[in-house]
Amino acid sequence: MKNRDTILVTGGTGFVGIHIILQLLQKEYKVKTTIRNLNRKREVFEMLKNGGITSFDNLEFFETDLIKDDNWDEAVKDCKYVLHVSSPFPSGEPKNEDELIIPAREGALRVLKAARNAGVKRVVLTSSFAAIGYSIDPKSHVFTEKDWTDPNTNIPAYIKSKTLAERSAWDFIRNEGGNLELTVINPVGIFGPVLGKDFSSSIKMIEQLMNGKMKSTPKISFGIVDVRDVADIHIKAMTNPKANGQRFLATSDGTASFPEVAKILKTQKNKFSQRITKKVMPNWIVRFASLFKPEFKSVSAQVGKVKILSNEKAKQVLNWKPRSREVVITDTAASLIKFGIIK
Repeated sequence: MKNRDTILVTGGTGFVGIHIILQLLQKEYKVKTTIRNLNRKREVFEMLKNGGITSFDNLEFFETDLIKDDNWDEAVKDCKYVLHVSSPFPSGEPKNEDELIIPAREGALRVLKAARNAGVKRVVLTSSFAAIGYSIDPKSHVFTEKDWTDPNTNIPAYIKSKTLAERSAWDFIRNEGGNLELTVINPVGIFGPVLGKDFSSSIKMIEQLMNGKMKSTPKISFGIVDVRDVADIHIKAMTNPKANGQRFLATSDGTASFPEVAKILKTQKNKFSQRITKKVMPNWIVRFASLFKPEFKSVSAQVGKVKILSNEKAKQVLNWKPRSREVVITDTAASLIKFGIIK
């Protein structure tokens, strides 16, 4: 049965954006998507083909930028729902935190204003666990959607940008949102099968393990979630009446550490598994390295800390069923081999 609703997905070339578009097209929605440069349309078609899409009749593109007003009104026109996924994600720490904070916050507000003015029913905003889990001592604390990162503490720019962008979105809805509804998804580290050469920076870690560039693994734990489940939770949150005004922590059951990920990859009997290190990096080395390498600073702060994360709310309210971390990691690895990213 054909879905008559039109959905806007921002950031169509991104790892999460492309998986959401794929699932929406499979469900026969009419999809609009924004990309920063229309020259990248071919990449989007290519990735969707890799995901099994054969017709692009239900897909329309708009060229937009998070820090410019151009084309946003046109992009949201006639849309029932907007999934605002697009947000700057750096490979390293920027010289000035505003390089991330301004486009993240302004972009969210730009999309919300355009959506409100166009009579959109609901915006689902992709935030992050970054906006939840970086101000509370994780010792014996279970992180839920009730927790907030304090942006006034000493935190990396990306974490601050996600926190401030989400805070601004809720403030907007409260003060000037009109009839517009808002739901927020807060994913942890996003892994899962790539559809081409463009994928999330968290997957670089698996790539480095598989090509042998990571010689030893730090004892750092993190939440893991599959990109297919992140796409699924956005779509469930989009239509579920109970999701209005709620945020949802999107994570698989339990966290994983770098050494555990290496162990799971090692069990895959392929020609790459012997490259994967068994060595574990002592904590003091990670902390020592952070004195000389700024990119290690945010990493060293997490050494030895294990965060307990709850996905109960998403399971109960949205009937969401995330894949296990073993499936997430092995499917990620298989896709990196399939697309020749690991040689």
